[in-house]
Amino acid sequence: MIDRKHHPIDPWRLRENEFELENLAQSESLFALSNGHIGLRGNLDEGEPYAIPGTYLNSFYERRPLPYAEAGYGYPEQGQTLVDVTNGKLIRLMVDDSPFDIRYGELHSHERVLDFRSGILQRDADWTSPGGKRIKVRSRRLVSLTQRAIAAIEYVVEPVDQPARFVLQSELVANETQPQLSNDPRVAAALDSPLQAVSHDRDDEEIVLIHRTRSSDLLMAAGMSHEIESPGRIAVDIDVRDDWARTTIICELKPGQYLRVVKLLAYGWSSLRSETAIGDQVAAALAGARFSGWSGLVEQQKMFLDDFWDAADVEVHGHAELQQAVRFALFHVLQSGARAERRAIPSKGLTGAGYDGHTFWDTEGFVLPVLTYTMPDSAADALRWRHSILDQAKERAAALGLRGAAFPWRTIRGQECSAYWPAGTAAFHLNADIAEAVIRYHTATGDDQFIEDVGLELLVETARLWMSLGHHDRRGRWHIAGVTGPDEYSAVADDNVFTNLMASKNLRAAAEFAVLHPAKARALSVDAEEEAAWRDAASDVYIPYDEELGVHPQAEGFTGHAEWDFEASNGYPLMLHHPYFELYRKQVIKQADVMLATYWCGEHFTPEEKARNFDYYERLTVRDSSLSACVQAVMAAEVGHLDLAYDYAYEAALIDLLDLHHNTRDGLHMASLGGAWTALVAGFGGLRSREGKLCFNPALPAGMTQLAFSIRWRGARLRVEIRQDEVTYAVHNGADVEVTLTHAGEELTVTSAEPVTRPVERRKPLLPRPTQPPGREPLSALGGTLPA
Repeated sequence: MIDRKHHPIDPWRLRENEFELENLAQSESLFALSNGHIGLRGNLDEGEPYAIPGTYLNSFYERRPLPYAEAGYGYPEQGQTLVDVTNGKLIRLMVDDSPFDIRYGELHSHERVLDFRSGILQRDADWTSPGGKRIKVRSRRLVSLTQRAIAAIEYVVEPVDQPARFVLQSELVANETQPQLSNDPRVAAALDSPLQAVSHDRDDEEIVLIHRTRSSDLLMAAGMSHEIESPGRIAVDIDVRDDWARTTIICELKPGQYLRVVKLLAYGWSSLRSETAIGDQVAAALAGARFSGWSGLVEQQKMFLDDFWDAADVEVHGHAELQQAVRFALFHVLQSGARAERRAIPSKGLTGAGYDGHTFWDTEGFVLPVLTYTMPDSAADALRWRHSILDQAKERAAALGLRGAAFPWRTIRGQECSAYWPAGTAAFHLNADIAEAVIRYHTATGDDQFIEDVGLELLVETARLWMSLGHHDRRGRWHIAGVTGPDEYSAVADDNVFTNLMASKNLRAAAEFAVLHPAKARALSVDAEEEAAWRDAASDVYIPYDEELGVHPQAEGFTGHAEWDFEASNGYPLMLHHPYFELYRKQVIKQADVMLATYWCGEHFTPEEKARNFDYYERLTVRDSSLSACVQAVMAAEVGHLDLAYDYAYEAALIDLLDLHHNTRDGLHMASLGGAWTALVAGFGGLRSREGKLCFNPALPAGMTQLAFSIRWRGARLRVEIRQDEVTYAVHNGADVEVTLTHAGEELTVTSAEPVTRPVERRKPLLPRPTQPPGREPLSALGGTLPA
C-alpha cells in the first residue's frame, strides 16, 4: 500500500510532500496528466530516477504476433500494444558540474501537487548539490484540455545562497529504454525500439521529430518550442539527431535571480496523412500555443475545468479522504475522455501501458456512465469510435459464422487482440454493454441526431449478433449458450443471467428505435419481420432461477457446482495462483455478475430477489477485479446494507490511491475511478434511468452527513443535496430550464426558481449483513485496515 502519511488529505489536490523512491512507479501513475489524446506519466522533469517512462498518444500502437502453443480456427493472429512515444517532458539541469538528481547531494524538501481545479501538476524542490550549491526548482506541467495537441512545462530555477552556473538541457527523446516488467498478464508487452526515424526539422523557434512504427506503419510527430527569461547573458545551442533533439541553455545566476523556461510541446499522428502534413500540423499547434503563451494556456485550462466541475462535482461531507478520492477519480476520468475525440478510452486511460493500452467493456460499463452525466459530448465521441470500428466487428462476426457485429473484447484500433478465447471471444456481453451505453446516452440527452448518425446502426448490428447466438427451445424459451458473463471465473456457460437480460434489452431497444427512425432502419435493411423476431426473442428470454435456494444462478447450473475451498486458497488474485480449470467448475466469482444484472436490469427483480441474490453472491465474490467493488456498493445500498455500501464505495475510490490491487504502477484503473462516482451517485443517490425517466431513491450511511452532486440531464444542470433525513433537487443553469424526475416513485418537476425538498426514507435490510470470502472483506470506510 502507498504510505498515506506522505499524501496529506486535501479536498481539491493530490499532494506528495516527501519523495518516496520505493513508490516511484505508483506516483508516476497517480500524477499522470492527459487530455484523452496525449498522456504524460508523472515522471520527474529530469527523467531520472524513473520506474516506467511513459508518453502516450491515444490509439498509437505497434502490432505484434500473438503466440499460441496450439492455434485454432478464429483465433486472432496479431496483438496491439500502446507505444511509448517521443518523450518531451525531459528537462535536465547541471548546477556548476553537478547534475540535478535527487538521489545525490542533499534534498531539503520535495513536494508535488496535482490540482484538480487548475489541471496543473506543480513540483517544488529545495536541493544542495554534492558541490555545495543550494538551489530551488519549481516546475508546472499541463496537458491542455482546450488545445488538443499541446502540453507545456514552466520550469524555474534559482540559486539560494551563492552564485552558480546553470546548464539546462531540454530534450525530445524517442525509443527510451523500458524496464523489464513482470509476467503478470495485466502488464504491457515489451517493445524494443518501436519507432523508426523518418525526418527531423528545426529553426530558431521550434524542433520537430517525425517517426514511424515498424509494423503498424503509423506516422507521428513531436515538436518543442521554448520561451526563455533570465537576467544577464544567456547562451542557447540546438542539436538535432534522428532519435533526439536538445536545446541547451546556459547562464550564470546570483541569489535573487532566476532562469525561467516555458517549454511547449505538440504531438500528432496519423495512419493516412503524409509526413509533410503531420509535421505541419505539429508546427501549427506550436504556433497556436506560443500565441496563447503559458498564462493563456493556464487560464484556458481553468475555464474548462470550472465548467466541468460546475456540472460534475461530488461533495462528500463527513469523510475527507473519500472526498479527495472521488474528485481525484473524476479528474482522471475526465482526462481519459475529454479530447479522445472518436478514439478509444483505454482501461488505464493514458496513465500507463497496463493491459497494452487496450480498451475493454470497462469503457461502456464504468467510464461512459460518468461522462454521460457529466460531459456527454465525450460519451458520444466514445460511442462514435465504436461505430467507426463497426466494419471490423462485422468481419469478426462473419469469421465466427455469425450475423451482425462481434465487437472485440480487447483492442486499440478495432481488431480483436484477445488471445484467450474463454474470457475474450466468449464474452459477447460487450455487445449489449455498448447498446446499453447508446440507450443511456440518448435517454440522458435526447440526442435524436446521434441515433440517426450512429446509434441505431450500433443497436441493429448488436441485435443481429444476439439472434445468431440465441435460439428458442421446444418450450418456446429463448437461450444463449456458451458465453462468458462479467465474471471471468465462470467461462463458456449457458444462459448467463446478465448476458441474457442485457441481450433482451438490446433487442427490445433495437426494435423500438427502428420504429422511431423508419427511414434509417430501412436503410439498414431492417424490416417488420426482423423487428418482430427481436421482440419475440426479448420477451421469451430464459432467466434461470433456483427455486430451492431462492436465488438466480449466475448461469444455468451454477448453484449446483462444488463450492470453492477458500481456506485452501494460495492467495489472491486467484487467477495467478490456481489453474483456470479449477476456477471454472467451482462456485467462486472474480467480479460482480448477477449483482450487475440486478443494478442495470433492476426492473426484472423483486426487492426480495435482490436481497437474496446479494446475500448469496457476497459470500462467493473475491473482487479480483477493479470492476467489482463499485457494483457491490450500489447493490449493498439498494438492499439496505448502507454501512457495507460505504465500505465498498471507499474501496472503489481508493484502489489506486492506496494501490490496493498492487498494479497501480502500470496505470490507473479507469473503471474503478468511474465506479467511485457510480457508488456514490447511483448507490447513495439512487440514480437510475427507467423507461426514459430520471429516478432517485437516496439514502446515506451513518457517518456521511451530506452528499451533494450535480449531473447533466437534457440540457439542464441538476444539483442533488442529500442529508440523512431529506433531499433537495435544484436546477442551476437557467430560469427557463426544468427537470422532471421521480423521487422514491413520486414524480416531481424541478426548476431553478422552485427547488423541491422531500423526506428520505430510512432503509432497512431484509437480511442480515452477509460475510465475504476469507481475507476479502472490503476496506473499512470508518478507519479499519485492509485485510491481509
